[in-house]
Amino acid sequence: MRARFRFPPRKARPSMHPCLTCGACCTQYRVAFHWMESDEVTPGGVPAALTERLDAHRLCMRGTYAPPIRCVALDADIGRYSRCTIHPNRPSVCREVDASWEYGKPSPQCDQARIAFGLPALTAADWRWRDDADNDDHPDDSGNSPSPPRVPPLAA
Repeated sequence: MRARFRFPPRKARPSMHPCLTCGACCTQYRVAFHWMESDEVTPGGVPAALTERLDAHRLCMRGTYAPPIRCVALDADIGRYSRCTIHPNRPSVCREVDASWEYGKPSPQCDQARIAFGLPALTAADWRWRDDADNDDHPDDSGNSPSPPRVPPLAA
């Protein structure tokens, strides 16, 4: 009888970033920002063709001026897949909305948007897949890693 060769167990495939299966925030909030962020003024800025004037000093992403809100740059089936078609050139307000618990704290905007679609709010457990991934905590668009969240020491 021949000995059977056994392959070593495969490591579980890491989960993906929760935003890549969500996109709810891009359908809930007006995306307004200063006109200087536009690529008409700032090279590499937000594509002006995807914006509309909000007031004398601000633009907003088309599709977010008034309900029903859905950002024109969103390519998604909410809760299944999601991507921002202008991610490297997205407005500052989009960069400022973190996914809940991504950096160690909840995000009310993220939670409210997810709940509006019947999706559960994210928890710290949704980020555990990164623990053993041996990567650099999702670098930003410039390849820089964010600073780790400060965790207060536990009292004994």
